[in-house]
Amino acid sequence: MLTEKNFNGNAWILAIRPRTLPAAAAGVVMGGALAWRDGYLRLDAMLACLCAALLLQIGSNLANDVFDFERGTDTPERLGPTRVTQAGLLTPAQVKFGMLVVFGLAAVFGLYLAWLGGLPIIIIGIAAIISAIAYTGGPFPLGYYGLGDIFVFIFFGLASVAGTYYVQAGIVSPAAWWMTIPPGMIITAILVVNNLRDLENDRKAGKHTLAVIFGERATKIQYVLCLVIAYLMMPVAAWAGVVPWASLLTWLSLPIGYQAARVTLTQKGRPLNAALAGTGQTALIFSILFWIGLLFS
Repeated sequence: MLTEKNFNGNAWILAIRPRTLPAAAAGVVMGGALAWRDGYLRLDAMLACLCAALLLQIGSNLANDVFDFERGTDTPERLGPTRVTQAGLLTPAQVKFGMLVVFGLAAVFGLYLAWLGGLPIIIIGIAAIISAIAYTGGPFPLGYYGLGDIFVFIFFGLASVAGTYYVQAGIVSPAAWWMTIPPGMIITAILVVNNLRDLENDRKAGKHTLAVIFGERATKIQYVLCLVIAYLMMPVAAWAGVVPWASLLTWLSLPIGYQAARVTLTQKGRPLNAALAGTGQTALIFSILFWIGLLFS
């Protein structure tokens, strides 16, 4: 249990992994921008979506920390940011308790969103919590069988953008469906670079990510394709008339995305942590610029 005696603030900050949180906010910002444009914006609903998304990301980070350790994937050879369970900063029991507390808080916001949006929101919320735990935990850990990428796209793209829009508008507009793709692809790219960094360690541990299955070269191609699809979606959607041409303001985030891609394509090991953080920043800034583009239009 968490008490004053065993609470380690620095360790919990490491476990939460604050650098991953911008990615969790990106889809909510995108969905909120579209709801604002269409006259449906509800600040209470959007803030509840944002809090729920951040808490789900934190809960997922804690779950990955403890379950990867228990499966023997996290070793002293790990190249990513410090995992508190493997480093001995927190016990597995502490991390699991923290995970339950965080998911409980997410469920509180989820109940409010369910009151606003009904059954679809309940289904999304339950599925999100189960998937966050099942990514590395349970009898069939999704991330160990090459399924992580598709689930990241579903929850950080489809569910995040369309769900945020739906809970405010009661419907999902064509533009909202279109705009699930850019943040979904960029945030999937975060997982891709994460798996690229951990490729050798995951292979030794028997964790069959797509990077392990298809190899380094194909993983780098996948990363680039994720970013290219995200950015090309904007002029395509503008040409189709579902978003204004001012939404191409999102392309101002390209320098950040380019730098992250450059590191991904030229570096190995720990330097890829910078690409991981840069891709997360790209996702959030992309969504903020999208909202600014709507303001100008």
